[in-house]
Amino acid sequence: MSEPAAHKIEKLRDEIRRHEHLYYVLDAPEISDAQYDALMNELKRMEAGHPELITPDSPTQRVGGKPAEGFRKAAHSRPMLSLDNAYSAEELADWDRRVRELAGNLPVEYTAELKLDGLSVALLYTPARDGGVALSAGLTRGDGQTGEDVTSNIRTIRSVPLSVSAAQLRKAGLPQAFEVRGEAVMPEAAFQRLNEEREQQGLPPAVNPRNAAAGTLRTLEPGIVANRRLVFYAYFLLVNGEYLAAGQSATLDALTALGFRVNPHRGRVHSIEAMLKFIDEAEAGRAGLGYEIDGVVFKVDSHATQQRLGYTGRAPRWAIAYKFTAKSGMTQVREISVQVGRTGKLTPVANLEPVFIGGTTVSRATLHNADFIERLGLLVGDWVKVERGGDVIPKVVEVIEDAEHPRGKHRFQFPARCPECGSEVVRAESEVDWRCVNADCPAKLRESLLHFGRREVMNIEGLGDAVVQQLLDRGMVRSVADLYSLTEPQLVGLERFAEKSARTLLNEIERSKKAGLARVLMGLGIRFVGERTAELLAQEFGSMDALMAAAAEELERVEEVGPRISEAILEFFSRPANRALVESLRKAGVDMTAEKKHRSDKLAGLTFVLTGTLPHLTRDEARQKIEAAGGKTAGSVSRKTSYVVAGEEAGSKLDKAQELKIPVIDEAGLLAMLEAEQK
Repeated sequence: MSEPAAHKIEKLRDEIRRHEHLYYVLDAPEISDAQYDALMNELKRMEAGHPELITPDSPTQRVGGKPAEGFRKAAHSRPMLSLDNAYSAEELADWDRRVRELAGNLPVEYTAELKLDGLSVALLYTPARDGGVALSAGLTRGDGQTGEDVTSNIRTIRSVPLSVSAAQLRKAGLPQAFEVRGEAVMPEAAFQRLNEEREQQGLPPAVNPRNAAAGTLRTLEPGIVANRRLVFYAYFLLVNGEYLAAGQSATLDALTALGFRVNPHRGRVHSIEAMLKFIDEAEAGRAGLGYEIDGVVFKVDSHATQQRLGYTGRAPRWAIAYKFTAKSGMTQVREISVQVGRTGKLTPVANLEPVFIGGTTVSRATLHNADFIERLGLLVGDWVKVERGGDVIPKVVEVIEDAEHPRGKHRFQFPARCPECGSEVVRAESEVDWRCVNADCPAKLRESLLHFGRREVMNIEGLGDAVVQQLLDRGMVRSVADLYSLTEPQLVGLERFAEKSARTLLNEIERSKKAGLARVLMGLGIRFVGERTAELLAQEFGSMDALMAAAAEELERVEEVGPRISEAILEFFSRPANRALVESLRKAGVDMTAEKKHRSDKLAGLTFVLTGTLPHLTRDEARQKIEAAGGKTAGSVSRKTSYVVAGEEAGSKLDKAQELKIPVIDEAGLLAMLEAEQK
């Protein structure tokens, strides 16, 4: 091996990395594109002469070959959770108040960051030569638990470091392994260039940068990904699966020291007034950013306070996304149609003259139900205001009544029969929705199949509209259980299906058998049973058989399950067809078990409110102990409260308890009750 050549190559690599960092991370280039290309070509020439010196983190190795079998699934080190949203100053102030109450005497200060409208990804770095680290994997968010390994595409993003030196690790105070999470976005200039290319190719334009970024990262040609110039912004740093203990602001500083691109539009705020000021400034400046944002994210800065606040079923209590005011447009209602959902619900939909709103062409908008149409006074042919905010389905919010926009001609008549199967529709006395009660309604089956395959349910990648419609048209499935009896020859007969794509879908279906009880419960489509309720039911009963055998009072012992939900569960399992569906899934090998959460009933029927700082337990730990013993926790004191558990600096909740003569105990008293329960 030539030492002089090795030294020259490494020196050239360092120079190119420096210029990449200046250009792609700092937006402060020192040389022209032509000069950069000359350096890269020189490195390629030297590596070609010394192939034994090529390393995976060389700037020439960003674009590699495409994955041989598509993208494999991989589990995240810890769930990539979504954030709760606030849409008004009042909602944001309520969240701030709840945070301060739960934080007790711990500090509350927020890091404010722009909410980038892109695709969340996780980057894993593992030990490399010379005491540094190298990029070893890049995963999409997926369903939050499992993502797709798109490492070959992530490597092409120039703002993603392929390696981090030992000196940078020391500066950031990090070990030789960590994980970085952030957002991959497509800048507006790159999006415009993409659509110009698509137009030249006779293809329809991409609808918005976010969808274009998501589609790009899932392209099987890394060369195409490289040409689309995605940008990665880092905002989380995990070590050993835990967020950096120094806090969020320090995390962003550490990411910067490591060489990652961190959004410069950020700040620390201490009050709701400062939060609202940051929001106003962000919204005023969004048009000049060069990339899309749809709000502002506020995160509690202190890691200790984050731990005290904990998590709900799907989101951290210590962070919230404030969404900008919904974007709107005016257009005309061509007609009103009705679509049938998986539960048989009939939803009226306004078919609109296409209107461009917030980066997307909108041609349909929900009208919710017949009562909503009546309240609007909507006529077919009316001009209306349509809103679209974030991922929210476009909705009609107002009828335009002025001289320039004449009213429509006739009222919409809600159908007496299902538009899909012709069966009579019914509406329960206490409900606003009309429903088709025909169990064999094809529309219900179509929506049930689509719901069953969704990412957050059974996560069957590839089970989309076109595939489901073909399966139905050919009579290949009559229930979701039939998915598990599909064969490769059957699928190869479908449009756009070859052997490889058929095997891929069958592998996805087979993998979904291990999703577990909570996801199966969601997949069954029981009314009112969403992700959080399904998880709580799975933890409580541990198996489908135990759940199906449960009485109303047993169901209502589960946190967040009241009479309405228990009635829906009992009604669902009382139908022979639904029990037969469960049995078919069981015979197909679908796992319908879960790790049962240990509970007792010693504290059953008791409701506890926690306030102040406990000497040894965090609030999450205290809450978990209470719930494990069958009790419930609440956020506010009322006459239904059984006990208030008060620690140091207990506030208004303690005053309220004393006013209502609610028993007050300390941590020792709570532990004594729990120990008595164990004996």
